[in-house]
Amino acid sequence: MKNTLFLIIMVLISINMSCTSQKKSSGNNISSDYQIKSSYLLIPVEEKAPEVKIIAAASDTTHQTAFDVHLAVDQIDYWVPVDVKKWKTQLLTLTFQGLTKPVLGSKEIKQSDKFEFEYNETYRPQFHFSPEYGWMNDPNGMVYLDGEYHLFYQYNPYGSMWGNMSWGHAVSTDLTSWTYLPVALRPDSLGEIFSGSAVIDKDNTAGFGKDAMIAIFTSAGKVQAQSIAYSTDKGRTFSKYAQNPVLPNPGITDFRDPKVSWNEQSGQWVMALATKQTVTFFGSHNLKNWTKLSEFGEGIGSHAAVWECPDLFPMTYQGKTKWVLLVSLNPGGPNGGSATQYFIGDFDGKTFTPDALPYPLWLDYGRDNYAGVTFNNIPQSDGRRIFMGWMSNWDYANQIPSKHFRSANTTARELTIVNNGKHLILSSYPVKEINKLKREISEMPGLHVNKEYVITELLKKNEGCFEIEMTIRPENARIFGFSLNNAKNETLKFNFDNTTGFFSIDRKQSGLTDFNDRFAMGMNAPLIKRDSYKVRLLVDKASAEIFINDGEITSTTLFFPSEWMNQLRFFSQTGTFSVENIKINNLK
Repeated sequence: MKNTLFLIIMVLISINMSCTSQKKSSGNNISSDYQIKSSYLLIPVEEKAPEVKIIAAASDTTHQTAFDVHLAVDQIDYWVPVDVKKWKTQLLTLTFQGLTKPVLGSKEIKQSDKFEFEYNETYRPQFHFSPEYGWMNDPNGMVYLDGEYHLFYQYNPYGSMWGNMSWGHAVSTDLTSWTYLPVALRPDSLGEIFSGSAVIDKDNTAGFGKDAMIAIFTSAGKVQAQSIAYSTDKGRTFSKYAQNPVLPNPGITDFRDPKVSWNEQSGQWVMALATKQTVTFFGSHNLKNWTKLSEFGEGIGSHAAVWECPDLFPMTYQGKTKWVLLVSLNPGGPNGGSATQYFIGDFDGKTFTPDALPYPLWLDYGRDNYAGVTFNNIPQSDGRRIFMGWMSNWDYANQIPSKHFRSANTTARELTIVNNGKHLILSSYPVKEINKLKREISEMPGLHVNKEYVITELLKKNEGCFEIEMTIRPENARIFGFSLNNAKNETLKFNFDNTTGFFSIDRKQSGLTDFNDRFAMGMNAPLIKRDSYKVRLLVDKASAEIFINDGEITSTTLFFPSEWMNQLRFFSQTGTFSVENIKINNLK
């Protein structure tokens, strides 16, 4: 009986050990072995814990990958998945570099055929793109092909903070709803995958096939260099070019973010590349061999920080072609932290020549629109220049109070060149596809505001996603505006000041603000005095995008209320004003 019991116990121990990890120690590392029987390893994360590099190696030595995780030490904030389907039935060894003994996170790793988490957490947007889980920053590789808008983006699949830079991928047919696709590009021997662009090679100039989708990106290893990868299945899978990098680093520390497009005038591909505090243009006939064309930026615009994420594209103004150059920088925005400036001028296929305008000019005066670029390959029958930006700010991006994901993109916006009465500017306005989201449209009578007027209920069922449209006529008011409010006395305030010539947003009392001491800073935009201001405000859970006079002024802000804003308060410090054409639209 004792012998039988002993055998049973030994069998149970053997079975258990084949399913779980075996801890081994070697110098400054420990390792664990897993007999892979499921689709995922789930790894516990604690965001305040230090990062640990984990190397996963299969027993057949043909597969190995490495990634960094804030491995839980004192508590588990959430879990992240490691896809191990390709290692099923094999023995997988995880090596934890720098760990000399097991910690909570290394002990609690588990296998599962599912990765389940609370997707619809409180601040998850409904009609803005956000990653399924993990961290996101710059939009990358935005390109249109055969009815699909492709959005790639800087992505960390192993936590909700910056790291492990890869290209996430999603597609949309309408710019409002998105389908997640597998990670498109992962780090390799040349480094992490930083920002870049994608083109459709209609004439097979690179030799990868007609209509191949080619991604051009920064390989960020010991130095930054430009590499390419190609897809012949509409972006579903990519192969990296064997002779990467195609544009080696010439000895410049900041040498990144290639935005490439075909230039008809010079008959070649043109790359706009961020090079310290300038943009350098390169030309190529095959996307593999690049020649420097020119450099732009010295002595013009804002140079408060390194330039990033350039985008050069043509637009039509009064029947003539003008060229726009977008350049992001951080810090140094007009209201602190990250922002995007732009230049308007001419490009002859080699050199960009800016118009004489009062630079710096800013695309968005909110604190939460950065690193935005435009879609390539939009059909001529459409003709729009469509832009999307990263809706956050490097001042606090890693601390915003969401959990399983961090960051979203702005709404897709159509860019146009207009004259604001003083000079040319670049305006941005939500694409027409947003209109299909409108539900339960309610119209209100015009009103006259003397000191204060409050609409106590915007929507009968407010789930934090709505649009307000209205026209404000200042009359004799000089300082006036409106605010969103809730029953908790939280408020997001929009203020027009014709005495100082500024439009401003105040989110100091908008809800959660203490996660970062720079979050509550105010936002100001130059305001031209007019007889009326047409206002469109899009609210999606934790973001507000305001467009004044069809995008003449644009300001994007995050805010994190403890309950949804369902009151609209108008106020005037001096004089009276009127509000007309008020429409409240539920957006779903």
